[in-house]
Amino acid sequence: MTAVEPMDPAADPAVAGTSTTQVALVFNPVKVTDADALRADLAGRCAAAGLGEPLVLETTEDDPGYSMALQAVEAGARVVATAGGDGTVRAVAEGLTGTGVALAVVPQGTGNLLARNLGLPLDVDAALDAVLDGTDRRVDVGRLVNGTGSRAVAGNGSEEGTVFTIMAGAGFDAAMMREAPEGLKAAVGWPAYIVGGARGMRRSHARVQLCIDGGPPVQARVRTVLVGNLGKLQGGLELLPDARPDDGLLDIALVAPRGPAGWVRLLFRGLSGRHQSNDRTLRTWQGREVEVVMRRAQPRQVDGDLVEDGDRLSIRVEPGALVVRVPKAAQEAIDATRPADEPPATG
Repeated sequence: MTAVEPMDPAADPAVAGTSTTQVALVFNPVKVTDADALRADLAGRCAAAGLGEPLVLETTEDDPGYSMALQAVEAGARVVATAGGDGTVRAVAEGLTGTGVALAVVPQGTGNLLARNLGLPLDVDAALDAVLDGTDRRVDVGRLVNGTGSRAVAGNGSEEGTVFTIMAGAGFDAAMMREAPEGLKAAVGWPAYIVGGARGMRRSHARVQLCIDGGPPVQARVRTVLVGNLGKLQGGLELLPDARPDDGLLDIALVAPRGPAGWVRLLFRGLSGRHQSNDRTLRTWQGREVEVVMRRAQPRQVDGDLVEDGDRLSIRVEPGALVVRVPKAAQEAIDATRPADEPPATG
């Protein structure tokens, strides 16, 4: 499926008798500096393409986008653009998971991690171009289960648990996010996490037990545990070098640097991509289901959203569950690098 095209509602039973809405925008008023201009720009593009007026929905403090995504789906939208930070993108993605409706990202926040990992435009004008003239790509998501995330993020409303597109973690990484000063994040963006990291270093190591796909447990003493679908973090740091968004696998890392030299080595390898398989500082695995049990409760996060502290992470992958609208050029570049016998991951 490529760009959104005008459609006769009566010809499609999924939208017959409902709104003719084909494009929706969910935006975070805290992150979007000029919502009226963004709304007008998208409406003008829809009109020029022969589409109806876009459905525009605003997030709230209590609901970062989950129910708005559901509302857009119920209205018949075929693509939902989200404008806000990573938390807004994650919440809308959760609402769209399993629906077949495409998520488009109009970056507005400081991180924009999904956009950076998938090669989506960071420029608003180019991102809006992709909303109406992009290609749909299916990607995997991770889902927290067995009470390790259910209802922990405001507005998710899911009995099954919280969805993430990039990475979940427990330990130092979540503590770093929690300790980063909000005012500094607003002023300078992701470098504020350096301050959070310095504060988070005061925490002791965590003792964990890791079990992947029901296999034998791995015992370790670590700084943090990461379970991801994509591997790139703030500042271009890549801690999951083998992560791919559509391979049907989760990538797991136990991060255990020792002393300042260990942290420097980890950062250098994460920024340069020169990871070593025998490095005890960063041990990685892949699997479809992951169970992490910690000796004591740790800070936890999903895609940069903090969830309540806990002593467990139970996560499963849902292959191809989310459709993401990407620029045609970006998808062509991805397809060009695939093995000849591997089909394109389009919707």
